[in-house]
Amino acid sequence: MKQDILNLDNKNVGSIELNESIFGLEVRADILQRVVRWQLARLQSGNHKTKGRTEVALTAAKPFKQKGGGRARQGSRKGPQFRGGGIAFGPVVRDQSHELTKKFRKLGLKTALSAKAKAGNLIIVDEAKLAAPKTKDLQSKLKVCGLANCLFIDGKEVDMNFALASRNIIGVDILPTMGANVYDILRREKLVLTKEAVKCLEERLNG
Repeated sequence: MKQDILNLDNKNVGSIELNESIFGLEVRADILQRVVRWQLARLQSGNHKTKGRTEVALTAAKPFKQKGGGRARQGSRKGPQFRGGGIAFGPVVRDQSHELTKKFRKLGLKTALSAKAKAGNLIIVDEAKLAAPKTKDLQSKLKVCGLANCLFIDGKEVDMNFALASRNIIGVDILPTMGANVYDILRREKLVLTKEAVKCLEERLNG
């Protein structure tokens, strides 16, 4: 499939042939959902914790006599029914992540790229570079290109001037090729790839 190449002034500077096996797959929501769940699960710290009845700092003595008081029998103030007692079935520290095969993760990234291409939200630019790290200059170029909510993916390294200029613009992200992932691609409306990014992604996903 052929795609036009633009520059940051929104002018056509050529065309590129995109690999159908990466940018032309059937878009399956179930694949995207599984990969996004896997990514978000790995981001959870899993360190939320409450104290159980064996951990609270209270005396283990009986609060009152078992008989003669007219109250229900109690063995300890540490029970969850008492104020300050342990929490019953509370959260504990655990790893929230789960396994997902490398082959499936690669398929998920291909599907996300194909989804952007089929929706008409994939843009190829010749390069994502600026002469100076000025946010105002980048904002004017994005306005000309009609980009307000987008993810830029560059080659093996991102241009430092472009990265510095974009970090204060809400809705604009930039990643190197190795940082490309399904969640970040789907959370932005437009996906902008440089020519170098297309080359690196095809090398990464064809292997």
